[in-house]
Amino acid sequence: MMVSKDMMVRGTQVNYYFICHRKLWFFSHNITMEKESEDVAIGKLLHESTYKRMKKEIVMDRIAIDFVEKKGKIIIHEVKKSKKMEKAHYYQLLYYIYSLRKKGVEAEGIINYPMLRKIERVRLENVEEMEKILGEIQKIVEMRSPPPPERKRYCGKCSYFEMCWI
Repeated sequence: MMVSKDMMVRGTQVNYYFICHRKLWFFSHNITMEKESEDVAIGKLLHESTYKRMKKEIVMDRIAIDFVEKKGKIIIHEVKKSKKMEKAHYYQLLYYIYSLRKKGVEAEGIINYPMLRKIERVRLENVEEMEKILGEIQKIVEMRSPPPPERKRYCGKCSYFEMCWI
């Protein structure tokens, strides 16, 4: 499925696609619970207190890149506190690279895990896979009601927990 031109996907939506389709639907319909989340607050504090020399939060269309550096090539960075949701982090950054490429900007990415003192390098090699994911996100967002809840190991810490299980 081709993503419609008027559908602008946010990086958070790509992230949530890999975490929970129900959470993706709620977020996409402006039902946001993250303000109450302790994990989100810790993540924001980590983002503000690390990589202080770098220009923070570059916003373009509906994506917000944590910071960018140019070392012969453009390298975009995403700062995360742990690797628990590593696949979601990977695809979120991959989506940013994809979005830049669609605008004629070639970039690579790095996921920074400052608390672990680790980095993961990310390169976009499969544009068709990203377009398929974006099409699937569009299908979920266009649903009339949220997908049914699925019990996952991290549900207990999710800010949407009560909307699914209580």
